[in-house]
Amino acid sequence: MKDLKFLAAGALGQGLVGGLFTTMRCTRVGREHYEDLHRAGQRVIFVLWHGQMLPLVHYHRGEGIVCLVSEHADGEYITRILQRNGFGTARGSSTRGGSKGLRQLLRAARNGKDLAVTPDGPKGPRHVFKPGALVASQLTGLPMIPIAVGASAAWHFDSWDRFMVPRPLARVRIVYGEPVWVPRDADDAALAELATTMEARLAALGLEAGNGESDGVWTRAADTDEATDRADGADPR
Repeated sequence: MKDLKFLAAGALGQGLVGGLFTTMRCTRVGREHYEDLHRAGQRVIFVLWHGQMLPLVHYHRGEGIVCLVSEHADGEYITRILQRNGFGTARGSSTRGGSKGLRQLLRAARNGKDLAVTPDGPKGPRHVFKPGALVASQLTGLPMIPIAVGASAAWHFDSWDRFMVPRPLARVRIVYGEPVWVPRDADDAALAELATTMEARLAALGLEAGNGESDGVWTRAADTDEATDRADGADPR
């Protein structure tokens, strides 16, 4: 019965996400930061705040990216939705089952997969860059690509991450940052410094995406260049 419930949630989530984003236009800035690496045969680790993941589930669907998902019960719902949208999953976190999740990420990297980690997940603190993504980058040798997402109008859950759901007909803006490599010999002090650097980079990208104190809803006019805005009827990739 529980498996049936998770299966239904995955199918429903896929339909709702797909239907919602069909109404939107999306501008994606900085894609060359990872696409150039892909063309050179280099895979990456996408890092993003937990509350901004929903648009990325849609706009990176079908790419086979392996995402780190908590082993908490709620993580099973997320897992089913991700899998229905063409993602792989590694189950674990920095607070529960972390080493298991890391082993799965390492295996996926060896198999030539891109990875995705929400460094403030699964339960916060919000916008605090915890070390999991840094360790994954250090051990795999894959560069991190920071991502921020903004929307012209959005709802926010009353949750620790202020989970963002863009409203129908909203314009979505996704900004990809330059790659960041973690040295193989980085010690704890160096990792702590890199975590601070990544928090600052994600904050700066958030401003570029249009984020401000409104947690992801544009607080200034964002670029709406028609050459980069895409209706979802055409694949934005």
